Amino acid sequence: MRKLIYYVGMTIDGFIAAPDGEADFFPVTQGVIDFITDEYPDALPTHIRQQFGIDVANPNFDIGIQGRRTYEPALEIGVTSPFSHLRQYVVSQTITESPDPAVEIISGDPLTKVRELKAEHGKDIYLIGGSRLAGQLLPEIDALVIKLYPIVTGAGIPMFTAEFSPTYFELTRTRTLEQGAVVLFYTRT
Repeated sequence: MRKLIYYVGMTIDGFIAAPDGEADFFPVTQGVIDFITDEYPDALPTHIRQQFGIDVANPNFDIGIQGRRTYEPALEIGVTSPFSHLRQYVVSQTITESPDPAVEIISGDPLTKVRELKAEHGKDIYLIGGSRLAGQLLPEIDALVIKLYPIVTGAGIPMFTAEFSPTYFELTRTRTLEQGAVVLFYTRT
């Protein structure tokens, strides 16, 4: 059975993006690049993989699911299929027709769709973002991989936007990267 993995970058104070959704303030060091290319190349958008010359089989994921606000930056640069190396789903109430045949729009309950996908055979499901979708899918998230960056922003988009609902995870591994970034691996208890 597949697992739903929320793989995300976060500030020390718990934000995954600036209030306007930008994430260009995260310090992308060589250590971060090496970690991503070595362990999570399938979490890079296809056009970024091409820029880095990454042409490897997906080690972790074969499906990606994201919210509309996470999908929009790709559309703004003319990329309609940002993760063409994955089966792609976008959860949206406002996008009624997919701009690309490789991207399926989920306008209904994303929990139902994720449960269907988890029942299939295959690799894990990459929860690409964002905060509201992560909050909706929290009951189905099996693991977290958090790139914790040594930065405080004071405000922004939190890792989860959801009702108060304590959900417990166990820290199973850590990896320290250069210049203070730490990758935290959690599994649902």
